[in-house]
Amino acid sequence: MKSTRDIYKIGVGPSSSHTMGPVYATERFLKENKTADFIAVTLYGSLAETGKGHGTDRAIISAIKPKECEIIFDYETVDIPHPNTLDFTAYKGGEVIGKMRALSVGGGDIEIVGDKKENIPPEVYKENSFTEIAEICKSKNIRLSDYVFEHEGKDFKKFLLKVWHVMTNAISEGLTRTGILPGGLEVQRKAQKLHSQRHIDESAQTKENRLVCSYAFAVSEQNADLGTIVTAPTCGACGVVPAVLKYMQDKNGFTDDDIVRALAVAGLIGNLVRTNASISGAECGCQAEVGTACSMASAGLCELFEMGIDQIEYAAEMSLEHHLGLTCDPVCGLVQIPCIERNAVAAMRSINALSLANFLSDSRKLSFDSVVKTMYHTGRDLSNLYRETAKGGLAVYSNSAEKVKG
Repeated sequence: MKSTRDIYKIGVGPSSSHTMGPVYATERFLKENKTADFIAVTLYGSLAETGKGHGTDRAIISAIKPKECEIIFDYETVDIPHPNTLDFTAYKGGEVIGKMRALSVGGGDIEIVGDKKENIPPEVYKENSFTEIAEICKSKNIRLSDYVFEHEGKDFKKFLLKVWHVMTNAISEGLTRTGILPGGLEVQRKAQKLHSQRHIDESAQTKENRLVCSYAFAVSEQNADLGTIVTAPTCGACGVVPAVLKYMQDKNGFTDDDIVRALAVAGLIGNLVRTNASISGAECGCQAEVGTACSMASAGLCELFEMGIDQIEYAAEMSLEHHLGLTCDPVCGLVQIPCIERNAVAAMRSINALSLANFLSDSRKLSFDSVVKTMYHTGRDLSNLYRETAKGGLAVYSNSAEKVKG
C-alpha cells in the first residue's frame, strides 16, 4: 500500500479528479515534451461529460500556456480503461513528437498507461487490509496512529500539521464569505448564516449540528469557489473531516498533536479504500467520495477519544456501509448541488457513528474490509448515468439544471 500522505493533497478546487489530476498529468507530459509547440488533449468519459462544469478544460489550458493547445471532448468513445481517461499528443512543426494516456483515478492521483517502474510511487506499507493492520497493532500493543507514524517517516507529523492548518484556514475563510458561487446555478453561500444565526432556545444537540454543518459548508463552498483546500480524500468530499475535527477540538480542547493523530488514522482509512476499491466518483459514485470521507472522519474521531481498534473499525465500517449505493449526479457537473450539503450530512453522520461504536462494537457482524469490497462492486454495478456524468438523477430532474442549460 502506498503512502497515506497522498490522501491529503493541498490545492485549489473544485475537483481532485477533474482539475488536480489532469493538471498533474499535463505537467508530467509537458516535462517530457519540452520542445513541443502545440498540445492536443482529448477528454473521455466523465472528464468529457462534466469537464466544462468542473473546469477541466480551463485548468489544462492554464497549465499548458504559453504553448498553443486544443481540448477535445470525446463523448462517444466508451472503450477506455477508466472513466477519467485523457490522451495527450505533442506536436512540433506539425509533426507528432510525443503521446501519453493518463488516468485520473481520484483524489488528484494519476496513473500513466505504460509508465516505467521507476516513475511509480513505492509501496510504504506491506499490509493492504484493516484486518492485517489491526493484528499487528494488537500484537505490538500500539495504536493505529503509531502504526502510521512508524511507516511514514519523521516529517509526517509536520506534514499533517500543515494539512490541519490549511483545513482550518479554509473553515475560517469560508465563514467570512458571502455571495453567489460561480458556475451559473446561483447557489448562495450559507456557511456564515449557519454559523452565526443561533436559535433563541437552541439545544446543545441543535448547536452541535449547526456548527458542524457550518464548518462543512465553509470548506465545501471554498472548494466550489476555487479556494485552497485539502483533499480528504477528494475535493468534492473535502469538508467532512475538517468539520468534525474542528468542532471537537473547540468543544473538548484537543491539542494540535491530538488532531495530527486523528488525521493519521483518518488518512489510513482513506488509503485502504483507495487501495482496495476507489475514491473516484466517476468510477464508483459518491459513496466512494463522501462515503469514504465519512468513514475517515468517524475513525479520526475515535482516535481523538482514544477508543479501541475494534471500535475504530466499527465506526469506519458503519459510516461507509450507510453510504452504499450513493450516486454521483452533480447538477451541471458543478461540485455544488448536492455535493455541499452531502458534506454536512456526512459530517453529522460520522459523529453518530462515533457514538454507536462506543456502545456496540462488540456486536458488529461486518468487517471494514468486507464493506470496502462491497462498495467497490456496488459502484461498478451502478449505471454510468449515476457516476459523475451529469446525465442522471438530480442532474437531469433539477429545475436549476434546466435553467442553466437553457
